[in-house]
Amino acid sequence: MAKTKFLIRLISAYFKHFRWIFFLGIIFGFLLFFVIKFILPSINQGGTRKIGMVGRFTTNDLPEDILLLIGDGLTKMSDDGIPQPNLASSWETPDKGKTWIFRIKNDVYWHDNTKLISDNIIYDYTDVEIEKPDNKTLVFKLNEPFSPFPSVVSSPTFQKGLLGTSFWRVDNINLFGGYIQEITLISKSKDRLIYRFYPTLDATKLAFKLGKVDQIVNIIDPDPFNSWNTSMVQESVARQQVVVIFFNTQDKHLSEKSLRQALIYSIDKNILGERALSPINPNSFAYNPQVKPYDYNIDRAKELFSEFPEEIKKEIDIKLITTPVLFKTAEKVVQDWQKVGIKSNVLVSSIIPSEYQAYLTILEIPKDVDQYPLWHSTQSDTNMSKFSNFRIDKLLEEGRVELDTDERRKIYLDFQRFLLEEAPAAFLYHPNFCLKKHPLLFYITPDTTL
Repeated sequence: MAKTKFLIRLISAYFKHFRWIFFLGIIFGFLLFFVIKFILPSINQGGTRKIGMVGRFTTNDLPEDILLLIGDGLTKMSDDGIPQPNLASSWETPDKGKTWIFRIKNDVYWHDNTKLISDNIIYDYTDVEIEKPDNKTLVFKLNEPFSPFPSVVSSPTFQKGLLGTSFWRVDNINLFGGYIQEITLISKSKDRLIYRFYPTLDATKLAFKLGKVDQIVNIIDPDPFNSWNTSMVQESVARQQVVVIFFNTQDKHLSEKSLRQALIYSIDKNILGERALSPINPNSFAYNPQVKPYDYNIDRAKELFSEFPEEIKKEIDIKLITTPVLFKTAEKVVQDWQKVGIKSNVLVSSIIPSEYQAYLTILEIPKDVDQYPLWHSTQSDTNMSKFSNFRIDKLLEEGRVELDTDERRKIYLDFQRFLLEEAPAAFLYHPNFCLKKHPLLFYITPDTTL
């Protein structure tokens, strides 16, 4: 009993001595609970990120990066270029690629809570007949077999007003003269993405400096932000794009394969960025790493160039046309060519030129390995090199009708090998897209952002 009284007096004395510490601890615990329970969720649900982009867009031609935040396609492409189920749970072709039947998933809803059925899925393709026999089936009838078709319907589908099915929905669009000035997306957790579009890179950078945007996406040159303490530069290699020089293979001099090869060998490609070997994404199931690499070899370049008669060498003067974004790269390329003794200079154009000897640009690699539009001799509007080769034509024709993945892979392995040997283009590097942003007070999870 005496021990109990002693213990009570000891605790009482201890509490009297440290009562303020106990009291403050209780208050702190309550405040911490309140912040975690109520304040943090409201911050996480109300974060806003303002993003600047270069370009003029309408509601019909927004960048696919944005569209994929809002909507879904019947399929989606895996990293290795294989179509996967998305809005469609499965698909089949009963006649070797001429008819495609897609089965729609259950319990998918548009942003207005209308249930997704085949009748409210909109795709508009030329020369494709679309049938909707029931609420869960879409049938596409093509004029001829086309094995890449499942990749075509990976493009997101929308109802009027960019009403989609994905994690983000359109909250507001500001238009001026028919072009989008600003589009606001809101997520299911109430975060906001505000995209603001500017006509030039300089205008976009100025908006960043003035605080009108927190981040700039899809640009290459990090200057001057890589030296700013108030901004961060994040680089990610865009393997779905390749910086490439298209040679006009009908040009008087560039029609010679040996000259094209000399030009490619002379470029020190490793200092430009992550090397690109071919027009196929390195992650693709059909990528061929065993093609002729054209590693930097100035001796081989000089050897090939020396085979031309002196009077021809004096005539050769390569005009490399490029966009303002790639001007620095073009200057480096021309300097390398001049080291071999090949006269050359850079011309800048903001539009795709109708005539050129060599054109440096960024190529958006198709989702599917089918590259028929880029290299087939019949495709005068999209065959940038004006390239014509019977073997390449045949491989491209076979690849877009073959349904078996393993057989398609073999076809495109050969396609890359023969294309690189003919050298209608110089594949330089995959660009680093620099994301410049101020430190943010909230964070959007990676699987719901660009």
